[in-house]
Amino acid sequence: MADITVQNDENEQASAAAILGLLGPRSIVLVGMMGVGKSSIGRRLAARLGVPFVDADSEIETAAGMSIPDIFARHGEAYFRNGEARVIARLLESGPQVLASGGGAVMNADTRATIKAKGVSIWLKAEFDVLMRRIAKRKNERPMLQTDDPSETLRQLLITREPFYALADLTVQSREAPHETIVAEIMRALTGFLGAMPPDGSVA
Repeated sequence: MADITVQNDENEQASAAAILGLLGPRSIVLVGMMGVGKSSIGRRLAARLGVPFVDADSEIETAAGMSIPDIFARHGEAYFRNGEARVIARLLESGPQVLASGGGAVMNADTRATIKAKGVSIWLKAEFDVLMRRIAKRKNERPMLQTDDPSETLRQLLITREPFYALADLTVQSREAPHETIVAEIMRALTGFLGAMPPDGSVA
C-alpha cells in the first residue's frame, strides 16, 4: 500500500510539473455559475499544482473596500461589472495561478478576450438542481438572486450565460462528488488540452 501511495504521489507531481511547464505564465481561469464550486475546487486545484489561488470576487471586495452585495446595493450592477473587468485584467498579469472568476465575468467581451490571451479557461458546469441546492445555503450572499423568484432568476441567468461559458477551453462537470474527484478530472483535462504527459505516460 505504501508503494502505491508513493507512486501515486510521484505521478501527481509529474503531472503537475508537466502541466505547469506547458502552461508557462498563463493562469487557469475557472468560469461558471455561482454555486458550481469555483472557489472550493479552485483552492484544491491550486494546491495540486503548487500555484497561488486567487478569488476574483474577494479581490474586488478588497479593492472596493466593501462586500459585493454592498457594491450592488450602493452602485448597481454596471459599476460592479466595470470594476470586475479591471480587477480580472490586473490579476491575469500575474500567472501562473488558479483564478476563480465571478459568475457574470465572461459576459464582458474584453474580459473574455483577456482570459483567452492570458489563461486557459475551464467551465465548471452544474445542473440546475445542484446549483439551487448549493445556492439556497448562501442565498443572502447572492445579489443577483435577490428577487421574488430566485429559481426562475437562476434559470434565466443560465439561459443567458451558458453560451458564453461554453466558449471556455475545457468543460468539467461539477456535481455531488468529492472535490478531489473533480480536481483529478480537471488535471486530466488540462493534460490532454496542453499536450502535457508525465514521463511514465500516465496521468494524475
